[in-house]
Amino acid sequence: MNAEGPVNDSQDPLQSLLDLLDLERIERDIFRGVSRSAVVPRVFGGQVAAQALVAAGRTVPGDRGAHSLHAYFLRPGDPSVPIVYQVDRIRDGRSFTTRRVVAIQHGQPIFHLSASFQVHEEGLEHQEPMPYAPDPETLPTAEEMLPVHAARFPDPTVVDRILETRAAVDLRYVEDPPFLTAGVIREPRSQVWFRARGKLADDPLLHVCLATYVSDMTLLDSVLLAHGRGGWTVGDVVGASLDHAMWFHRPFRADEWLLYDQQSPSASGGRGLGTARIYTRDGRLAVSVIQEGLVRVPRD
Repeated sequence: MNAEGPVNDSQDPLQSLLDLLDLERIERDIFRGVSRSAVVPRVFGGQVAAQALVAAGRTVPGDRGAHSLHAYFLRPGDPSVPIVYQVDRIRDGRSFTTRRVVAIQHGQPIFHLSASFQVHEEGLEHQEPMPYAPDPETLPTAEEMLPVHAARFPDPTVVDRILETRAAVDLRYVEDPPFLTAGVIREPRSQVWFRARGKLADDPLLHVCLATYVSDMTLLDSVLLAHGRGGWTVGDVVGASLDHAMWFHRPFRADEWLLYDQQSPSASGGRGLGTARIYTRDGRLAVSVIQEGLVRVPRD
């Protein structure tokens, strides 16, 4: 593992992402990770969240799966230097295990995560039904959609950077994303299908961490749609993730199609709230997600 700078994306993109999540253990509860290229000049928030969950999970017995995480993004991450993850073993109970993780760069915390793990139990069952969405195979891939619209972006390199950061994941929009419909006010709801571009190992923690990585890619889109804003890639808003929470309800595989159904109930005070459900293709509710992000209109 390269611990001196950004991950080299010249290899297979999925393997590059798996290497990114394969943290180096430097002490019993201290891990080190590196970064990969991002669309903006800072570490991608989903990467930090996924790596922190990996660090937490590696200190937990194998019979306990992740069931929730709550996180705060404190400072922008520097992609040119490693990130150190310090794990605090808060509690080891009969059924639940709790971990706290602090991500550190340049001697300062940039991210804070609390995660809980649980022994499998049987119990009451119900769920919100899966909404309608067209089959993912009927939708264009990012490689088919984005280059056609390259002229919409003020920076011609944006399309290449978006494709590079999503090369390991097949992510397909049900409707046009906000950066292709800037100026058009739409219902604050967005849907994407996603899956890893290749077969993954059976380790449940790996699938949970990969879904965590993807969950930060599009969740604030629904906020932008409500105001006809295209987003940071077209320059009509300034934004960043502020906090992030996930609840893992049922087992799933991140190398099989998952529907990410997202909406925004509110925006105020320079912040926008996104809520979402992740469903397996056969209709099981696998994950609930909530995120608040900074969404500011640039001043002249």
